Amino acid sequence: MTSAAAVIRVVIVDDDPMVRTGLRLILGGEPDLDIVGEAGDGRQAMAVVRDLAPDVVLMDIRMPRQDGLTTTERLLASSSPPRVLVLTTFDADDLVLRALQLGAHGFLLKDTPPPRMIAAVRAVAQGEPVLSPSVAQQVIAAATGRYEPHRPQAARELARLTEREREVAIEVAKGSSNTEIAAALSVSVATVKANITRIFTKLGTDNRVHVAMKVRDAGLL
Repeated sequence: MTSAAAVIRVVIVDDDPMVRTGLRLILGGEPDLDIVGEAGDGRQAMAVVRDLAPDVVLMDIRMPRQDGLTTTERLLASSSPPRVLVLTTFDADDLVLRALQLGAHGFLLKDTPPPRMIAAVRAVAQGEPVLSPSVAQQVIAAATGRYEPHRPQAARELARLTEREREVAIEVAKGSSNTEIAAALSVSVATVKANITRIFTKLGTDNRVHVAMKVRDAGLL
């Protein structure tokens, strides 16, 4: 839910004041991003989000009193939930996977370059899921590492896709955003979105990481 004036209202949730300060400096200079509040733990975040109704919440995972997973789950269960962009340092892939299952809208490393961080917040606010390439590969590796690859099954499922849809699926598996996929394939963002919708339908999912896992299992990366 982006604001009527096209300004994206953001709340930063992290128990490290230096991280919050850094994120405020990175995002606060953008005319379309308004840092409306901060929180140092999950319980405080619940109150801040309830009072300020942000569009996007940047959510740390490991925090005192109430962790980011519990907070994400509770925020997304509310009647008017924000979009949650999870921040990770890669020391807890299992937690990142859990956040994905809870419905988090994106994952970024805390040391993501500022331009990509800014673009990610804008993309999530518009409803586009975001996975930084490194996060995508780590999450896929963590998930698929627990199972034997189902290459024949994955190959059969991906055979349902058109050539263009397979190209888009491979770009999704690389962690590319819709804008990046459009540039790589020389098509419009609207075309990318339409292809991703068809991919989700054919593969029986609504999650980019699940698509990436299928692509990996089929040996297309």
